[in-house]
Amino acid sequence: MDDSRLISLLTPGMSLDLFAEGDRLRVEGFGAPGRSWLGDAPPGLFGVEIDGQRYDASSLPLVGVGEADAETGITQIVARFGDGRVQVDHHLRGYEGAALVETWQTVRNVGGEPLHVTRVDSLAWSLLPDEYTLLHYDSDWGREFDLRRVSLREAVTLETRCGRASKGQHPWFALIGADGAVFSGAVAWSGNWVMRFEPGDGGVLLSGGLHDWAFARDLLPGESLDTPRVIVALGADLNAASQQFARVGRQWWYPRNALSAQLPVEWNHWWSYEDRDIDENVFRANVDAAAAMGCEIAVLDAGWFGPSEAGSPWYALRGDWDRVNRARFPSGLAALADYTRAKGLKFGLWCEIEGLGEQAALADDRPDFPALRDGERLGYVCLGNPAAEDWAYAMLARLIEETACDWVKLDFNVDPGAGCNRTDHGHGAGDGLLAHYHAYYRVLDRLRARFPEVVLENCSSGGLRIDLEMLRHTHLTFLSDPDWPTHDLQIFWGASTMLAPDACLHWSFSEWCNPDRPVQQTFDPRDPALTPHQLDTYTRIAMLGAMGISQKLPDLPDWVRARLAGHIRVYREQVRRFVREADVFRLTDQPQRDGSSDRWCAFQYRLPDGAAHLLFVFRLAGAEASRAIRLARLRTDCMYTVETVEGERIAELRGRDLMDAGLRFDNLPEDGSTLLKIAISG
Repeated sequence: MDDSRLISLLTPGMSLDLFAEGDRLRVEGFGAPGRSWLGDAPPGLFGVEIDGQRYDASSLPLVGVGEADAETGITQIVARFGDGRVQVDHHLRGYEGAALVETWQTVRNVGGEPLHVTRVDSLAWSLLPDEYTLLHYDSDWGREFDLRRVSLREAVTLETRCGRASKGQHPWFALIGADGAVFSGAVAWSGNWVMRFEPGDGGVLLSGGLHDWAFARDLLPGESLDTPRVIVALGADLNAASQQFARVGRQWWYPRNALSAQLPVEWNHWWSYEDRDIDENVFRANVDAAAAMGCEIAVLDAGWFGPSEAGSPWYALRGDWDRVNRARFPSGLAALADYTRAKGLKFGLWCEIEGLGEQAALADDRPDFPALRDGERLGYVCLGNPAAEDWAYAMLARLIEETACDWVKLDFNVDPGAGCNRTDHGHGAGDGLLAHYHAYYRVLDRLRARFPEVVLENCSSGGLRIDLEMLRHTHLTFLSDPDWPTHDLQIFWGASTMLAPDACLHWSFSEWCNPDRPVQQTFDPRDPALTPHQLDTYTRIAMLGAMGISQKLPDLPDWVRARLAGHIRVYREQVRRFVREADVFRLTDQPQRDGSSDRWCAFQYRLPDGAAHLLFVFRLAGAEASRAIRLARLRTDCMYTVETVEGERIAELRGRDLMDAGLRFDNLPEDGSTLLKIAISG
C-alpha cells in the first residue's frame, strides 16, 4: 500500500478522510469544518465474529483501497481486508452535497472450510468524549415515535427483537453534543437490529447493525454475506441532520413513479367499515362520493378475500389470496376496479402477502411454506424458501394484472421474533429471518420492475416496520393505525427526523366502527358539537405528508363533505408541491399523547430556493392562549408577505424579524389551526 494515498469524502457540511498506512486504515474527521466526531481509539470501523473470533479493521490486514463504480453524484469507497480465510469489503458511500454516509460490508469466505458467522456490526466507531444527550424512540402499536432523551453516561443498547424494525424501538438515534451539534444514525434493516453505546474515558464506542441475538450464518467456501447498511448524518441541529436523510432519500433511495410523485389524495375503507361492513355496494357508493370530493385513489383494504361468506374473518384467512369473497363482492375485483376508474379514480388493493392465518388453506396446500420455530408456526410465510418467494411474487403479480390496480398496500401484522429455523427452506437454523427479508426485498423489486407505474405502500400494523431499507423498495410508508390529532402530530414529528414528508402517509381523524378502538378515537362527523375549526385541524394534520382519509363518505353531513372537499382542493393545488420538495423544520417540541408536552405545534416547509414557505400551526387543547412561532432559514434582509392559502394578506415582515420575534398567534381556538403561505415580496 502507498502510505501517502488519501481518499476523502467531502461535502459542504462534512469531511471524512481515509489514510492507508501499510496494512492498516486510518480514519480522520467526520464532522463539519472545525468539528470532528471521531475519537482516537483504534479504528474498528466494522466488526465480524467468526468461529468465536472477532475481526475488524484493526485486526484484519488491509489489502486494498479504491473507489467503486457509482452513479454521478455518489462516491463509494471500498476498503478490502483479508487474511486468506475471510475477506471483508468495507463500503463507505457519500452523496454530493449531503453530510451523510452509508456504511456496510460484504463478508466472503475465501478459504477452504465453512465459516460460522455469529455477529456482523456494520458500524463500529469511536466518538470523542463529550456530554452527549441520546435521543431515540420507543414504539408499539398506536404508540409509535415515543421520544426518549438520555444523558449518555452509562451504556445504552437500542434494539428490536420482535422481527419488525419498529416494534419496541425505532431504528434511529441522534447524539447531541454539548455544542448542540447532532450526529444522527439509522439502521436500514426491516428485521432485528441493534445499536450499542458504550461510554468510557476514551469517548463512546458506537457499534451495531444486524442484531446478533439468535443469529448465525454458515458461509461455505465462495459464499458471501452483505450486512445491513447503517447511515449516519450530521447537522448543526436536529432539523439540519434530519434534512440530510430526507434530501438523500428523495434523490437516491426512494423509488418514484408518476403516481407516487403526484401524491394522490387517498380514500381507504378500513376504519369506518373494516371487513364486517364492507361490500361491493358500499365501496361503490364511497367511490362516487370520493370522486365528487376530489379524491384521486380509492383503496380496498382487508375483507375482500377468503370463502364466500359475509362473516369471513380476514385475519384468520390471510394467505388465501386466490379466493375472492363473492358474498361481499359478487361482481369480482376486476369489475370493482373498472367502476372506480370509470369514476376518475385510481384503484388500490390491500394484501398481507407474508401473513398466514390459522384457517388459511395455504398452509395445508403448501406445508413447506409456513415459518416455523422449533416446530411451531409463527404466523407468516417464510420467503427464505425460494418456492415461497416465487409464489409471493406470482400471487401479487396476478392480483395486479387481474385488477389492473394502481396501488398495492402491503401490510404485515406478525411479530416474527427470531424468525424461522427450519432447515428445509434453503436457509440455516440461525438466519431464517435474514433470508426472509432479503427475499421480500427481491419480491418488491421484481414487482416494481414488471409494474413500474404501480405504487407499493409499506404498512405493518400501522407503523411497526418503518426503516430506510424498506423505503428503498416501496414508494411510501403508513405511519400508524390510530389517527387522533395529538398522536398524528407526535408520529409525524418523529417520522420527519428520518423520512421526507412525501414518504409518509397517514389519515385524518377517522371514525372507527370497531368497538374496541382506542379511547381517544372519538371522531364523529355527525356530532352537532363538531366545529369547522376542529374539522380544519383534523384535516390539515393529514396534509403534512401524503394525504389520506378513512370516512363513511356518503354519510357525511353536507357541510363536512363540502369543507373536506375544500381542503382536498387546497392540498392538491397548493400544499403537495411543498410536501414533495421542501425541507421540513420542526419549530416546536414533539407533542406528547399524554399531554405532558408543549401544546402548540408548528412545521415550516421551505422550498429549495428559499423563496417560498408553508407554515402549519396547531393549537391543541390545553395550550396557552398566545404563542410566537419563530421561523427558520429565511433571508434576513428580505421582506416576506404572509397570507392564508385563501389569499388573505396577514402581514409583511422582514426575514430577520420572522426569525427573531416570530409570528404571534393570539386568536386560534383550542383544537384550532392555520395554514399560511410565506414568500419573498415583490
